[in-house]
Amino acid sequence: MEERRCKFWLPKKNRFCANLPLHDSLFCGNHNPRSNGQWIPCPLDPSHSVLKENLDWHVKRCPLLKQVQSLTLQPFYQKGINAGRDNDDDEEEEEKVEDLVAINKPGSESLDNISSEMKRRAVYGMSAPDFCKLIEKIEAVHGLICKDIRDSYKMPEACNVWMKREIDRKLPFQEKHVMQQASILGNLEEFGVLKNAIGREQCDCEEAYEDEKNGVSAVVEFGAGRGYLTQMLADCYGIKRVFLVERKSYKLKADRSLRQKESLILERLRIDIEDLNLNAVESLQGAPYLAIGKHLCGPATDLTLRCCLAEHFSRDSVEHCSANRNLRGLAIATCCHHLCQWKHYTSKKYLSHLGITKEEFHAITWFTSWAVDADHGSDLPEVPDVKLHLESIEYKECGGDASAVEDIVRKMKAVERAVLGFMCKQIIDMGRLMWVKECGLETEFVKYVPSSISPENHLLIARHTNQF
Repeated sequence: MEERRCKFWLPKKNRFCANLPLHDSLFCGNHNPRSNGQWIPCPLDPSHSVLKENLDWHVKRCPLLKQVQSLTLQPFYQKGINAGRDNDDDEEEEEKVEDLVAINKPGSESLDNISSEMKRRAVYGMSAPDFCKLIEKIEAVHGLICKDIRDSYKMPEACNVWMKREIDRKLPFQEKHVMQQASILGNLEEFGVLKNAIGREQCDCEEAYEDEKNGVSAVVEFGAGRGYLTQMLADCYGIKRVFLVERKSYKLKADRSLRQKESLILERLRIDIEDLNLNAVESLQGAPYLAIGKHLCGPATDLTLRCCLAEHFSRDSVEHCSANRNLRGLAIATCCHHLCQWKHYTSKKYLSHLGITKEEFHAITWFTSWAVDADHGSDLPEVPDVKLHLESIEYKECGGDASAVEDIVRKMKAVERAVLGFMCKQIIDMGRLMWVKECGLETEFVKYVPSSISPENHLLIARHTNQF
């Protein structure tokens, strides 16, 4: 008897899907042809979709329901606490959120979340003169605020155990990821936030040595994924308390290896950073900690900064920031700037003072996607030389409305678009750096790996000025 399997052909694997088909279909639930009804993301778990007419029935039975209900009872859950506001000068009362499902139902979300397609249409809808003026403004702002971005490729001695594969060989090892992780930690070491763990074995009191050595007893990794940045930090620098913040569930996590470490305490918080009140995590209260994140996509960087540093909105005041007394330092490798949103962005006031409007910010975030369009196996021109490369835009056409923006963009070379994209990324990140400075921290912004390893190669690092 032929074994029943889904009849959906997977060309990349050169075989049929291995899942069992539905009882009344040739296909499994993932590949069964959908009806013509309107499909919408599940408000509890957007990774899957449901028919709109079945939404009320589905939310009562979604497998994630119990987890969501459990999360909302946690003391550290506060819906939208780190989300920010569309306008920092507004003094509107905070909206009370009583029902997670209701707030996520279709039609209830505001226009704060601008999609990439909406940004693209807005850019292509600009007049040619306005488009060229925006390019000139980007060049001017970049030249003004993005002057001190240096290369800082680090391979600290403490990470040799990873580079030489002297750790558990069951742990996944991809050189490009290990080099990024090591450089993040190396930059923290150079900045004075971490100290080399060599010599720990000679200390009579290891716990006392750890506190004296780093002044950091815990690490909070935001957007932790599988947690291998923290794994390297624990292996190489001896951190003993670990908090992994991640809203998704992953297989092959570092958790198992971390839990095998003697005296290491691990806590995984499955929550969106937007809703995390870090001050209410009981096991972290009073502990000096380090905040880290590798490739925090788009607004996740802003949510993380606000989670660590912001004094949140009150009914009669706007948002303020201050240095959390327990935060010793932070290191965030930014990425996916095309996903950034004005509402979440931490430094709206700073960019506004530079003459960048909300609409121009959305255009700038859309331009950032061009940074990863080029071939990064070869060297890109330096960003300071961008004017030489943007001259091929036919500025003569910018004197009138005859030339469509789409035509101007089409005439730009890929490398020109990439350089412009990197300029926009750096403007967004330098704005974040200025916000962190306003919170009272010493900051630096560096390229921590070559673009050939990762085009998303910028790192924001900070520390308390009075801690070291």
